[in-house]
Amino acid sequence: MSISSKNFKIIIGAVYLIVLFVVLFFLFSAIDLKNLNSYEFIRSNKDIILEFKNNNLILLVISFSIFSIIWVLLLGFAGPLLIFAGFVFGKWWGILISLIATTIGATLLYLLAGLFFKEIIKEKLEPKFAKFKYLFSKHELIYFIMFRFIGGGGIPYGIQNVLPVLFNISKKNYIFGTLIGSGPPMFISVALGDGIKNFINENEKLSLLGLITSEDIYLPILGFLIVIILAFFIKKFFFKTKS
Repeated sequence: MSISSKNFKIIIGAVYLIVLFVVLFFLFSAIDLKNLNSYEFIRSNKDIILEFKNNNLILLVISFSIFSIIWVLLLGFAGPLLIFAGFVFGKWWGILISLIATTIGATLLYLLAGLFFKEIIKEKLEPKFAKFKYLFSKHELIYFIMFRFIGGGGIPYGIQNVLPVLFNISKKNYIFGTLIGSGPPMFISVALGDGIKNFINENEKLSLLGLITSEDIYLPILGFLIVIILAFFIKKFFFKTKS
């Protein structure tokens, strides 16, 4: 059975979906979502996490990176990874580690999608996004950087990673476009995670007013709003399509 045969692609696709559902099932079975909403739970476990990081930094970086790559490869959303990276590693190391890991995961997903799911992606997504083909064909790297910066114009992260299959973007431009374009908006989420850690360090009890007025919190939120405004104008003026 050749790698390009239809039956082989069906088998790989089935295995991929099975793995995806199994991982999601065990993940949500192991995590109590109520605890994630508990300020006391987060605060009481913060020191445990940070102490583990101080004693096992390399192990934690490797483990987080591998998990992030697999998570992105399984169509996971990036937000929780970025906030966790900021919370544990701080702003600068957090963005460096998470950006490299998510870029690797996204690139592997792009290659996997192009190899095994190209026909399905074209069937489902091409009618809606084929109008952008001529833009990417003229200035592939520039438009892909802007596409990443605006978060695909609101497209879910997993779909952003496979959509470029329609445009046949080169691997090199995909990697550099993801690193450069995703960096600024991802940094905001990482900075927010770092700000949450700082707020917890300084406040025993949760205060909504204190949270909103904390410089470590409102500055990333302000940055997020600025990115949204920039994304609106970039999408409006640079992603115009011919009628």
